Parts: sequence; structure tokens; C-alpha cells
Amino acid sequence: MTIIVTGGAGFIGSNFIFHMLGKYPDYRIVCLDKLTYAGNLSTLAPVMDNKNFRFVKGDICDREFVYNLFEEEKPDIIVNFAAESHVDRSIEDPGIFLKTNIEGTAVLMDACRKYGIKRYHQVSTDEVYGDLPLGRPDLFFTEETPLHTSSPYSSSKAAADLLVMAYYRTYGLPVTISRCSNNYGPYHFPEKLIPLMIANALNDKPLPVYGEGINVRDWLYVEDHCKAIDLIIPKNLTPAFSLNAEMRFDSFGYIYFRYFSGKGNKIAATPRLECDCCILPQKARLFGHYSKEIFRVLPIH
Repeated sequence: MTIIVTGGAGFIGSNFIFHMLGKYPDYRIVCLDKLTYAGNLSTLAPVMDNKNFRFVKGDICDREFVYNLFEEEKPDIIVNFAAESHVDRSIEDPGIFLKTNIEGTAVLMDACRKYGIKRYHQVSTDEVYGDLPLGRPDLFFTEETPLHTSSPYSSSKAAADLLVMAYYRTYGLPVTISRCSNNYGPYHFPEKLIPLMIANALNDKPLPVYGEGINVRDWLYVEDHCKAIDLIIPKNLTPAFSLNAEMRFDSFGYIYFRYFSGKGNKIAATPRLECDCCILPQKARLFGHYSKEIFRVLPIH
């Protein structure tokens, strides 16, 4: 079995590669990554000497390059993690999001049609569903939730999902899609919420939040996400899956980190400064630290 993992030098992609090589030592895993700001080749250092692993630097939008790689490797499965994924960056420069997330997805699926594959899996996001009402904690996104995007990033991912479904219906391409909630865990990119808060807290810097800080997020441990994709890929089931942990935290307005110095890092841009709550679920492992030693988890009321 040969699997091409695009975006495999990023946060979730690298964790997926570690999971697959650990569980299936006879599989050949080929990582295709452009190594943009979010890709870090050193993350893959633990598997670089594995005889069943290969790293290839390239762009999923480069059709000739992708076709040559498919011709050479003859993959059975494609798992597409490659994407521009930061909401703020999408607002500043939406063009690159449209190119990578939509055009790149099309190039990969055209290669799948040309060379034949057993499965194309698209890693999407629950942000394609938009927002849930703050006053309805009983509601969760499901596969039946209508797409209702709110940023160039989520719009580009929704467009890619629709394109995947079009290839499924038009060409019979064997596809699956997973729409996951926020991930956390090892190798998280430092501009994302949890590592940003940790880095700022460790350096006694303000903890920035949006608006009044009442946004609620669901958090899924990255290894659980990878296991879910591993379970989805071989199944000949409905194409789209929504993944969440039902682990919700008021992750902007109620963050208050305590470090060994005993100093409290105040939350920036919000009047709620007296709360004593952490967004990290119990098995958080970030920057080599364990949450039970540095942070504590309290319920949200």
C-alpha cells in the first residue's frame, strides 16, 4: 500500500504520518509538501530514515509535477492535508487560499482520475458550517448541517468540498471528506490559539482575544483526528464525515494561564480578567510540556 500525504510537514499531516507508519510499518508513505510558513521539515526528522518513507518538496498546484509523482509512485490512496488554513491570513490575502485550497484540490483529483486510486480523502474543517448560536450548547455540527461560510478560508474549503463531491458524482471518483473541529497537540503551528497563548504566557506577554471573548470552540486531540481518518479511508460509506470531541471551551474570554512564577498573564482586549480557567483538555501535549504540570482544566459555566 502506497499513500501520498500532501501537507505532511504541517501540524496534522505530520501526526498522521507518524500514526500510519507506526500502525502500518509495511505501508509506503510519501509526503508531498511545499514547505510554506506552516510546513517544517524538522518535524519529520523521526521518520526520515525510515525505508518506507519519502519526502518530496512540491506544490499541489503544479500539475506536471503532481502527475510525474503519481506516475513514479503509483499511489493507492491520497490524503490531502495541504491547505492554507489561517483565517486572518485569508482576510489579508484571499487569492493564495483560492489557488491552493481549490485549484490544488482539483489538480490532485485529476491525477487520481488519470492514474487510478482506491481512495481520495479530503481533510476539511467544520468552519465550512459557520457558527452555532452561543445560547444553544446542545447543538453540534453534523453531516446534514448546511454549509454557511464566514471567511475566505472557510469559503475556499467549502468550495473544495463541493468540488470533491462533484468528482464523486460526475466521475465516480472514490472520495471521502472529514470536517474536523479545532485540533491541538504536538507540532501545532505557533500562530494558532493554544500554542500562541502558551508562548505568550511563558514570556509574560498579553493573551490576545477577539472581541468580548465569548466564542466557544470544540477541541479534538490531533492523534484522535488521525485515528478517525485512518478508520474512514477504507470504508465505502457516505463521503462526508463530521469529527468533533464534544469538548467545548469558551476559549477566548475565559483563558487565564498560571505559570511556575505565580504570575497571572492578563487577557488582552477584554474586561474579563478574573476568571481562572484553562482551555486545555486533559491529555494536551504542547511544546513538550504536559498540562497536568503547568495548566489545569476547570469547567465552563
